[in-house]
Amino acid sequence: MSMHTLPQVVHREPQPYVGISGAVTMRTVGAVADRIPALFGWLAARGVPPAGAPFLRYLVIDMDARLRVEAGVPVATPVPGDGEVRGGELPGGRYATLDHVGRPDDLVPVTAWLLGWAAGQGLSWDMTADGDGERWGCRLEHYQTDPAEQPDLNQWRIQLAFRLRDRATGTTGAAAP
Repeated sequence: MSMHTLPQVVHREPQPYVGISGAVTMRTVGAVADRIPALFGWLAARGVPPAGAPFLRYLVIDMDARLRVEAGVPVATPVPGDGEVRGGELPGGRYATLDHVGRPDDLVPVTAWLLGWAAGQGLSWDMTADGDGERWGCRLEHYQTDPAEQPDLNQWRIQLAFRLRDRATGTTGAAAP
Protein backbone atom coordinates (compact mmCIF):
# COMPACT_ATOMS: atom_id res chain seq x y z
CA MET A 1 0.00 0.00 0.00
CA SER A 2 1.38 3.39 -0.96
CA MET A 3 1.11 6.66 0.91
CA HIS A 4 2.17 10.24 0.42
CA THR A 5 2.66 13.43 2.35
CA LEU A 6 0.59 16.55 1.95
CA PRO A 7 1.94 18.87 -0.74
CA GLN A 8 4.15 21.82 0.09
CA VAL A 9 5.19 24.85 -1.92
CA VAL A 10 8.95 25.27 -1.62
CA HIS A 11 11.68 27.33 -3.23
CA ARG A 12 14.39 25.35 -5.01
CA GLU A 13 17.72 26.69 -6.21
CA PRO A 14 18.94 25.95 -9.76
CA GLN A 15 20.63 22.53 -9.91
CA PRO A 16 23.21 21.40 -12.49
CA TYR A 17 22.74 17.83 -13.74
CA VAL A 18 23.60 15.39 -16.49
CA GLY A 19 20.90 13.54 -18.36
CA ILE A 20 19.83 11.28 -21.19
CA SER A 21 16.49 11.95 -22.88
CA GLY A 22 14.17 10.00 -25.09
CA ALA A 23 10.72 9.90 -26.64
CA VAL A 24 8.56 7.23 -25.02
CA THR A 25 4.97 6.30 -24.29
CA MET A 26 3.44 5.75 -20.86
CA ARG A 27 4.10 2.01 -21.33
CA THR A 28 7.76 2.49 -22.29
CA VAL A 29 8.88 5.16 -19.78
CA GLY A 30 11.10 2.46 -18.26
CA ALA A 31 13.35 2.64 -21.33
CA VAL A 32 14.53 6.08 -20.19
CA ALA A 33 14.44 5.27 -16.46
CA ASP A 34 16.67 2.25 -17.13
CA ARG A 35 19.41 4.68 -18.29
CA ILE A 36 20.00 6.00 -14.76
CA PRO A 37 22.71 3.40 -13.96
CA ALA A 38 24.51 4.41 -17.17
CA LEU A 39 24.52 8.03 -15.98
CA PHE A 40 26.10 7.00 -12.67
CA GLY A 41 28.71 5.02 -14.63
CA TRP A 42 29.36 8.00 -16.93
CA LEU A 43 29.90 10.26 -13.90
CA ALA A 44 32.15 7.70 -12.14
CA ALA A 45 34.31 7.34 -15.26
CA ARG A 46 34.93 11.10 -15.12
CA GLY A 47 35.46 11.26 -11.34
CA VAL A 48 32.33 13.39 -10.84
CA PRO A 49 30.28 12.52 -7.75
CA PRO A 50 26.49 12.74 -7.87
CA ALA A 51 25.00 15.58 -5.80
CA GLY A 52 21.57 14.12 -5.13
CA ALA A 53 18.96 11.54 -6.01
CA PRO A 54 18.42 10.57 -9.65
CA PHE A 55 15.27 11.79 -11.32
CA LEU A 56 12.98 11.58 -14.29
CA ARG A 57 12.13 14.94 -15.82
CA TYR A 58 9.00 15.12 -17.92
CA LEU A 59 9.67 17.68 -20.64
CA VAL A 60 6.66 17.17 -22.92
CA ILE A 61 3.61 15.14 -21.94
CA ASP A 62 0.90 13.75 -24.19
CA MET A 63 -0.47 10.86 -22.14
CA ASP A 64 -2.23 9.35 -25.16
CA ALA A 65 0.76 9.53 -27.49
CA ARG A 66 4.42 10.42 -26.85
CA LEU A 67 6.27 11.86 -23.92
CA ARG A 68 9.70 13.47 -23.96
CA VAL A 69 11.39 12.32 -20.75
CA GLU A 70 14.89 12.75 -19.39
CA ALA A 71 16.69 10.60 -16.85
CA GLY A 72 19.07 12.75 -14.83
CA VAL A 73 21.53 12.86 -11.96
CA PRO A 74 22.30 16.11 -10.08
CA VAL A 75 25.92 17.29 -9.90
CA ALA A 76 27.54 20.02 -7.79
CA THR A 77 28.88 22.08 -10.70
CA PRO A 78 28.03 22.11 -14.41
CA VAL A 79 29.49 19.22 -16.40
CA PRO A 80 29.71 19.25 -20.20
CA GLY A 81 28.05 16.27 -21.78
CA ASP A 82 29.21 14.12 -24.64
CA GLY A 83 27.45 11.67 -26.89
CA GLU A 84 23.94 11.02 -25.64
CA VAL A 85 24.70 12.47 -22.18
CA ARG A 86 24.08 16.19 -21.95
CA GLY A 87 24.72 18.69 -19.22
CA GLY A 88 21.90 20.94 -18.07
CA GLU A 89 20.41 22.88 -15.20
CA LEU A 90 17.10 22.36 -13.45
CA PRO A 91 15.56 25.81 -13.04
CA GLY A 92 15.18 27.37 -9.63
CA GLY A 93 11.89 28.76 -8.42
CA ARG A 94 8.74 27.77 -6.59
CA TYR A 95 7.75 24.12 -6.73
CA ALA A 96 4.82 22.12 -5.45
CA THR A 97 6.25 18.96 -3.91
CA LEU A 98 5.06 15.84 -2.19
CA ASP A 99 6.79 12.69 -0.98
CA HIS A 100 5.43 9.31 -2.02
CA VAL A 101 6.28 5.96 -0.42
CA GLY A 102 5.38 3.06 -2.65
CA ARG A 103 5.71 1.61 -6.10
CA PRO A 104 6.61 3.89 -9.01
CA ASP A 105 3.58 2.35 -10.77
CA ASP A 106 1.37 4.13 -8.20
CA LEU A 107 2.52 7.59 -9.30
CA VAL A 108 -0.21 8.20 -11.89
CA PRO A 109 -3.01 8.65 -9.31
CA VAL A 110 -0.63 10.42 -6.89
CA THR A 111 0.32 12.87 -9.66
CA ALA A 112 -3.36 13.42 -10.49
CA TRP A 113 -3.97 14.15 -6.80
CA LEU A 114 -1.12 16.73 -6.73
CA LEU A 115 -2.43 18.40 -9.90
CA GLY A 116 -5.93 18.58 -8.39
CA TRP A 117 -4.60 19.92 -5.10
CA ALA A 118 -2.75 22.73 -6.90
CA ALA A 119 -5.86 23.65 -8.89
CA GLY A 120 -7.79 23.85 -5.64
CA GLN A 121 -5.13 26.19 -4.23
CA GLY A 122 -5.29 28.47 -7.29
CA LEU A 123 -1.71 27.59 -8.28
CA SER A 124 -0.58 27.63 -11.92
CA TRP A 125 2.09 25.36 -13.38
CA ASP A 126 5.16 26.39 -15.37
CA MET A 127 3.61 24.66 -18.36
CA THR A 128 2.34 25.57 -21.80
CA ALA A 129 0.18 23.47 -24.10
CA ASP A 130 0.83 23.13 -27.81
CA GLY A 131 0.26 20.59 -30.57
CA ASP A 132 2.83 18.20 -29.05
CA GLY A 133 1.25 18.20 -25.60
CA GLU A 134 2.11 19.94 -22.33
CA ARG A 135 5.61 21.49 -22.23
CA TRP A 136 6.78 21.67 -18.63
CA GLY A 137 9.41 24.07 -17.33
CA CYS A 138 10.32 21.44 -14.75
CA ARG A 139 8.30 18.39 -13.68
CA LEU A 140 10.35 15.89 -11.68
CA GLU A 141 10.17 12.51 -10.01
CA HIS A 142 13.20 12.23 -7.67
CA TYR A 143 13.96 8.58 -6.86
CA GLN A 144 15.33 8.81 -3.33
CA THR A 145 15.68 5.08 -2.69
CA ASP A 146 18.68 3.09 -3.90
CA PRO A 147 17.25 -0.12 -5.41
CA ALA A 148 20.43 -2.00 -4.36
CA GLU A 149 19.68 -1.13 -0.72
CA GLN A 150 15.88 -1.49 -0.88
CA PRO A 151 14.66 -3.89 -3.57
CA ASP A 152 11.05 -3.82 -2.26
CA LEU A 153 9.28 -1.36 -4.59
CA ASN A 154 6.59 -0.85 -1.94
CA GLN A 155 9.21 0.85 0.26
CA TRP A 156 10.62 3.23 -2.36
CA ARG A 157 10.62 6.97 -1.59
CA ILE A 158 9.90 9.22 -4.55
CA GLN A 159 9.49 12.99 -4.41
CA LEU A 160 7.34 14.76 -6.97
CA ALA A 161 8.45 18.36 -7.63
CA PHE A 162 6.56 20.42 -10.22
CA ARG A 163 7.61 24.00 -10.95
CA LEU A 164 4.97 26.69 -10.50
CA ARG A 165 4.42 29.70 -12.75
CA ASP A 166 6.05 32.86 -11.39
CA ARG A 167 3.42 34.66 -9.30
CA ALA A 168 4.73 38.17 -9.82
CA THR A 169 5.14 38.14 -13.60
CA GLY A 170 2.93 35.24 -14.65
CA THR A 171 5.80 34.14 -16.86
CA THR A 172 6.76 30.60 -17.57
CA GLY A 173 10.08 29.15 -18.60
CA ALA A 174 8.46 26.08 -20.13
CA ALA A 175 10.79 25.35 -22.99
CA ALA A 176 11.74 21.76 -23.59
CA PRO A 177 14.98 20.86 -25.31
